[in-house]
Amino acid sequence: MDAPMTDADLQQTTFTLDDLSARSEVRGPIPSNVRLGVLGSPVAHSLSPILHNAALTALGEDIRYAKIECPPDQLSHAIQRARHAGFIGLNLTVPHKIAAVELCDELDETARQLGAVNTLLFDGEKTVGFNTDGSGLVRAIRDTFAMDLRDLRVMILGAGGGAGSAAALQCALEKCPRLVLANRTREKALDVADKATRLLLSDRLEGPEDLVTVIPLAPDDLREQLTRTDLVINATSLGMKRSDPRLIPAALLTPDLMVYDMIYRPSVTRLLEDARASGARTANGLAMLLHQGALSLEIWLNRPALLDVMRKALTDFEKAQK
Repeated sequence: MDAPMTDADLQQTTFTLDDLSARSEVRGPIPSNVRLGVLGSPVAHSLSPILHNAALTALGEDIRYAKIECPPDQLSHAIQRARHAGFIGLNLTVPHKIAAVELCDELDETARQLGAVNTLLFDGEKTVGFNTDGSGLVRAIRDTFAMDLRDLRVMILGAGGGAGSAAALQCALEKCPRLVLANRTREKALDVADKATRLLLSDRLEGPEDLVTVIPLAPDDLREQLTRTDLVINATSLGMKRSDPRLIPAALLTPDLMVYDMIYRPSVTRLLEDARASGARTANGLAMLLHQGALSLEIWLNRPALLDVMRKALTDFEKAQK
């Protein structure tokens, strides 16, 4: 018999792949009603169980959502274990989004275009991959800044990674007027730039050199490009620890910028702290977490998610932490 676990317990608990394997053999610490979850490494900081379990309760679903630590080389094994354990689906976070593409039997159009998967649905014998990060980002920017990506000149920090690549390609799909991809290793962003350029080509833009610019994360390059940027998006994991180096020198941040950090724990990273001090408008990644989570839940349950319930759960949790 399962030991009772409250939603608060599930938020505080990070399960292991051994726990998942035991669950697939009808034993172990993961309760039988946990049929959704998030795989990541690290994943203990994730707030996803808070918003999903609040919505599941409000919807009257006897299903729960949990966090599962999954090393990069164990993703395929973890997906198979989750299927055998009766899971409906999974979310994927760092570092699994790109690797998961090759592990899906089918991809939805957005996941195919973005080259990354953050949501899996187990449909019979098939594993179907989706990407709700892109649409979640679009909705988060609109929700937070009352602006649309299609109207903003965007700079993405960490454009060579999974989250940054997906963000860049979503900006391209939205036809943003200018896109700057900043990455520590310039070469890693070039493939993303090529894909983004093809998506951005339209009658109102003149040529490839006007569409996408790739720069290193270096002060001189950032200084030049920030003067022609409206929105800065941090898609790196730098900022989760206070000891992390600055992505942008504080002196380069100005009041006319909007700065969006995909990180939400801590709620105020050094980048956001510096941006606020400069007078820039700022937001952390909670809005994106909220919107991509709601879209994932709709895929799994095939019914509308309760966005207001999910938003309140996150807001209440954040207030309780202060």
